[in-house]
Amino acid sequence: MLRVVQDETERAEFAGILDEIVRDGARRMLAVALEAEVDAYVAAAKGERADSGRALVTRNGKARARSVVTGAGALEIRSRRVNDKRTDEHGERVRFASDILPPYARRSPKVSEVLPLLYLHGLSSGDFRPALSEFFGSDAGLSPAAITRLTKAWEAEREEFKARSLKDRDYVYIWVDGVHFNVRLGDDDRLCCLVMVGCRLDGTKELIALAEGYRESTESWAELLRACKKRGMRAPAVAVGDGALGFWAAIRDVFPETRPQRDWVHKTVRTSTSSGPTAIL
Repeated sequence: MLRVVQDETERAEFAGILDEIVRDGARRMLAVALEAEVDAYVAAAKGERADSGRALVTRNGKARARSVVTGAGALEIRSRRVNDKRTDEHGERVRFASDILPPYARRSPKVSEVLPLLYLHGLSSGDFRPALSEFFGSDAGLSPAAITRLTKAWEAEREEFKARSLKDRDYVYIWVDGVHFNVRLGDDDRLCCLVMVGCRLDGTKELIALAEGYRESTESWAELLRACKKRGMRAPAVAVGDGALGFWAAIRDVFPETRPQRDWVHKTVRTSTSSGPTAIL
C-alpha cells in the first residue's frame, strides 16, 4: 500500500522549490529593470557629443557580480556600467548612479523585502505592474512606455508557463499550500497564492501550477485542478496538504482516485496551538 509521510525536512524542500522560483524571477526582473534604466540614461544623452563627434555617454560593459540579499535568498547581480565623460557646472565628472540599486548596495529594503513577493503575486495573478511600476517607475527613470513593455514581457512568460502541456509526466504525489502575503497588495487582503508542487516517478520535484485564490476556497482549488487536467495532467497517486484547505473537496471532484494525505507538520502544529499556521513566504 502506497503511503507518503511528509516530515519537516521534506516540507522545507518543497518550500525551497518555491523560494528558488521566486528568487530567480526577482533576479531576472531586477536585471531587466537595471538594463532598462541604463538604456534610458544613455538615450537621454544621445545628442551630447564631444568635439570629435563621439558620444559623451556610452555603455561600458558590466560591473563585477555582487550579491544582493533578499527575503528569498541572495541574488547575484551584474549591473551595466556607463562611461559618462560629461562634467557638471563645478567641473566635476558626471557619474551614473542607479536609483534602483545604488552602487555597492548589498541590501535594498524595497528589493529585499517586497520584490520577491510582488514577483510571486504577479506570477499567480498575471499582474506584474505593481512590482514594475512601484519599484522601477518614474522615480527610477523608467518611462511609462518602458514599464508597459516590460509588463507585457513578464505576462507573456507567465502565459507560456500556464499553457505548457502536462501530458508527458506522471506525479507520484503532489503537495499543495496557500501562500498569504505579508505585504498588503491592494484593498482586499483575502487573496492568496495557491501553490502546487509535484514529485515525478524519478524523484524530480517541480512546480506544477500557481494561481490566485480566494481564501483557499474549494472553487479556487477546483479551478486550478481543472486547468491542469485540461492540459493533460493525470491523477496523482497521493495529494499532501493542510487539513484546513478547501483543496480536499476540490481534489475529490476533479481527481477522485487520488488519495488524500494530511500534512504532518500542519497536523502537529494544529494540535498544539489554538489557531492554524499561516503560510508566509
